[in-house]
This record gives sequence, structure tokens and C-alpha cells, in this order.
Amino acid sequence: MSTTVQSPPTWEAGVDDAPVALSARGDLVAVAGADGTVKILDAAMAAEIGAFELPGGALSVELAPDAGHVVATGPMGYALWRRSDGRTTVRETGAWSAAAAWADGKGVPPAERSRGWGRVAVASGRRALVLDADGGELWHTEPAASTVTDLAWMRQGRRLAVAAYGAVRCHERHTEKPVATYPYVGSHLALAVAPTGRWICSGNQDASIHIWRARDGGELTMSGYPEKVSRLAFDDTGFWLAADGAPDVTVWDFSGKGPEGTAPRSLRCHETITALAWRPGGAGHLASGGADGTVALWHATTGRSQARLRPARELAGTGAAVAALAWAGPHLLAVAWRDGRIRTYGVPSRTAL
Repeated sequence: MSTTVQSPPTWEAGVDDAPVALSARGDLVAVAGADGTVKILDAAMAAEIGAFELPGGALSVELAPDAGHVVATGPMGYALWRRSDGRTTVRETGAWSAAAAWADGKGVPPAERSRGWGRVAVASGRRALVLDADGGELWHTEPAASTVTDLAWMRQGRRLAVAAYGAVRCHERHTEKPVATYPYVGSHLALAVAPTGRWICSGNQDASIHIWRARDGGELTMSGYPEKVSRLAFDDTGFWLAADGAPDVTVWDFSGKGPEGTAPRSLRCHETITALAWRPGGAGHLASGGADGTVALWHATTGRSQARLRPARELAGTGAAVAALAWAGPHLLAVAWRDGRIRTYGVPSRTAL
């Protein structure tokens, strides 16, 4: 039986407009409102330490791995904020910017990182732009067939995967033309790359998940979802993929030869899934949020294939739909609801969830 956390949240704050995106790193939480207001909050002090406006509204917000910079994207462009002095760079490009992704540079030699490895990829119309941490353009991709919908770094920041209608294309650093193309006729709504680099997955408008094996382009489609698949997330091990597209969260096993011929685990709690976030550390713990306002914590990788799991815990909500979830670390979960409330929760140790 699931249990409900009775203790109050660590802190609670509000935004003036409905949140659309949330990011958490270290001691900071960044939240973007639909009107383009972006607030940066100190979770420990329960205080706002920065804010900026993105004209035209916001679609995504991402904190850099060191929590030193924030990027926000929206229908009319993008903006970057620097923690050290609050400097904000706003670029009104007029191009739809659906997503951004920071490269963490793990595994890159220290000398290379010291030459400005802090970089972020931003979707900008039919291109992906790669910027340094202060917004200077380092390189860009050639135009895709349509608007870029999502992007993800591979090979520890040395390769960029870009999703647009008809294909996922991969670019090496400073190369406009793709070095690998993974075709699929359809609209890609979400992109997830396994941390191992072995698998590339897209969630699609046609209610499917399409999967490519990166080394040779081998393909697999998981179809039959009742709704479009717009949220995908790999855990830190790269062995487990969580997806929406159904009343249940589906969790696919990518260990061994991958999910072909297998069935997913099903996590039953929400009528409509609105957010997914794996707990850092590879313990198989997943947080999910729903349109009913509930937040569930799961031992998502237990049981056998086809198992239907129940939450390990449920967190009391506000009654409004969950807008976004983000882990600031293994013990702090940030939640934003559509009514403008943001809370952080202290979560027990990974083994005692």
C-alpha cells in the first residue's frame, strides 16, 4: 500500500503565471512561467535570487550542471542568465525555440574544459545553435526539414542529437552537416538518449516510441499507445526508459539486447501524466506527476516485465495539475503546479524510499 508524506514541504513559493518548466541543480531551482517570467530560487534560503523576462513567453528552462547559468527558450527566442552577477542576455530571434540542453563535459580532458567547455545547445527554428555559457555562438547545424523539437548531447558532450520531422540527426562539434541520420517519418515530440550512448529514442505524435541502436541504426517501434508520447526519460544507468502516452507510466528495460519482444512495467496512479523525472544515482526510483495534482514516487524497476506497480509514496498536491518535476540531487525533489505554486520536498535515502 502506498503512503502519503505527512510532513510539510521544505518551502513553498509562487509565480505570477502558470509554470511551464522547472529545473533544479545543486542549491537552485529555476522556474519559467507561461508569460516568459523566469525566476531563480535558492532552495535552502527560500528566497528569489534572480529573475528575467523572455519576450513572447517560455517553453523550457534549464540550469547548467554547475548551477552557474540558466537558459530559457520560447516561441520568440531564448535568454541566458549568469549567477555570478545576474547578467542576462536576451535574443529575440523570432524563431521557435522549443528546447535547450547543457553539455556536462564528463570525460573531456581538463585542458579542453578549461577552454570554455560550458556550452548549451538551443533549438532555434530549423537549426540547433551551440552557445558558450554567456551566449556567444560557437557553431550551428544546417537547417533541418522542419522546426527542431528537441535535442540531446551524446558521447559526453562531443556529439549532438537533433530531432525534427522525419529524422533524428547527429552532429559532431563544429559540423553543420550531420554525421549520422536516423530516419522515421513522423513528428518527434521528445528525444531521449541513453547515458551509455547505445540507444536513441523519440516519442512521437503518432502515439509511438521509435528506437534506434546508435552503433548500426537498427530500429524498433513501440506502438499502440492511446495518446501521443511527449515525455521520455532514461535513468542514469541507461537501462530504463520511462514514457507517458497512456494512463499508466510505462517503463521499458533496455539492458542486455534491449526491449524488443518484451513488455514494460506499468505504473498506475494518474489519469493523465504531466511530468516524469528519474532520481539521480541509478537506484530505479522515479517521480511522476499528474493532471489531478498528485505526485508519486516509485520503485520503478522492481517486479517482472508486465508488472503493474503501485506508488511507494504519494505526495500531497495543491489540486492543480502538476506542471513539472525536477531533482536537485538524490534527496531534494522540486515540484511546480499550474496554479503557480512551487515546493521542494526532502526525500529519504535511496534505499528507504
